Amino acid sequence: MKNPVFYFEIPVRDMDRAISFYSKTFDVTFEKQEIDGNEMALFPDQSGGEGATGALAKGDSYEPSLKGTRVYFSTQDIDATLRNAISSGGRLIYRKTDTGDYGFVAEFEDSEGNCIALHMKKP
Repeated sequence: MKNPVFYFEIPVRDMDRAISFYSKTFDVTFEKQEIDGNEMALFPDQSGGEGATGALAKGDSYEPSLKGTRVYFSTQDIDATLRNAISSGGRLIYRKTDTGDYGFVAEFEDSEGNCIALHMKKP
């Protein structure tokens, strides 16, 4: 069986601010589109690569929150990614924590008020 997550959407209030924040935090470039009347900025899609892709989403049905679903982004350097998020206007919520065999996790609040999580495998 494949991993069950195919795609995710992160609610935003200010698309340009969110694109700037996520571009600086994860060093990615977005593709802006309008989909079904909603403003979207698509994360890069590595066809055939591991994991899921997603988008920043702005529209009537999208409401940023610290209490919603947690999206975990994989990173090779959790400390550097946290520094990027905080220097881009994010706020540390859950410091880097060793989870044993699972690796390391951390959480930050993004520019829009969402809780975003990080995961790093152990070397």
